This record gives sequence, C-alpha cells and structure tokens, in this order.
Amino acid sequence: MVLDKQIAKKTAELLLQINAIKLEPENPFTWASGWKSPIYCDNRIMLSYPQVRNFVREEIAKQVENLYGKPDVIAGVATGAIGIGILVAEALGLPFVYVRPKPKEHGRQNQIEGYFEAGQSVVVIEDLISTGNSSLNAVQALKEQNADIKGMIAIFTYGFPVSTENFEKEGIKLHTLSDYEHLIEQASETNYIKESQLKTLLEWRSNPQEWKQ
Repeated sequence: MVLDKQIAKKTAELLLQINAIKLEPENPFTWASGWKSPIYCDNRIMLSYPQVRNFVREEIAKQVENLYGKPDVIAGVATGAIGIGILVAEALGLPFVYVRPKPKEHGRQNQIEGYFEAGQSVVVIEDLISTGNSSLNAVQALKEQNADIKGMIAIFTYGFPVSTENFEKEGIKLHTLSDYEHLIEQASETNYIKESQLKTLLEWRSNPQEWKQ
C-alpha cells in the first residue's frame, strides 16, 4: 500500500532518473524466474547517489515512525535492503540486523546477523517486492526467533496479486514508497515513455507470466 501519491511519484521519478528502474518494452529483460519483462528494477543503484538515497532514507524513516512509532530494531532483507536498512536505522537511532536467505553453512550458522532479543518489536525493510516470497522468508526467520513483527516497508513493488495474497496470508502489513501504477503514471506524464509503450507496459502488468512467452 502506498501512503502518499506525491511521494510515490517522486520516488518513481528519481529511480527512473538514475536508471535504478529501466523500462524497455521493445527489448524486454529476462528475470531469473524466466519471465520476460519490460521493466528491470535494481534499487541498490540509488546507494551511489547521495541525494536519492537521502530522500529514500528520510521517507522510509518517516513512514516507520508514522505507522509504528519507534520499533526496537530495524531489520533489512539481504542483500538488497542491507544498505537502505542501515540508513533507516541510523536515521531513527535504532539497532540494525539483517536476514540472510538461509542460514550460513559454517561458523555460528546464523541466518540473522546482528543482535536482538526475543520479544523485541521489528520493522522489516525491503528494497523490492515481486512475489513477496523472499521477503516473507526473512519475516519467518525473525518470527522463529520470537521477534514481534510490526510490518514491512519497501521502496518499490510491482503490485502482483500473488504478492498481495502472500502478505495477507501471513498477516504482514506491507507499505511501499512507490509501485508500478505510480511509476507508469509518472513515466507517462513526463514523456519518459510513448503512448505505444504505455499499452505494452499495461499489458505486461495484467499477465506477466504469459507475456511474450
């Protein structure tokens, strides 16, 4: 869920400007899942742009406080959200941990890196939501250590119905700075995309699994 339309469009504008999000309807990307896609999103690029990362840090920090007050801990989902998670934790003056996709195979075999105590409240930070599976895997790892999960805030979501279903099933509140709908609106209004490209982008969003297969 996007809380602020103007922030959503501004976030989309900045991510497009630095090529963290690329829209190429005529030359689609192939995701790891095998899906063909006219969009590719790598929000880690924004860490290299101080103005953009500061904007994202401040807006996520505001949403954390507005939605949940100050939790005990900020958790980032590895690896994409480690950087922004640390920035948000620093902005709020809070401890930080990050969650690996699976436990390490050596040493202490940690899946959660950092220190927190059972029962502490946690807000999870993510960079990108597609199906939500990897994000919710991190939530599950925290729950297994008796963390009190308040919710998750991400930079961007494609807004696939399957992700909405997955988060609802697990009872996890998800908010994002921006989403596909506001991205396409911003790209269209600023002539970043042509009318013909808009049609293609909307077609993909309606059935991404089957698009150009």
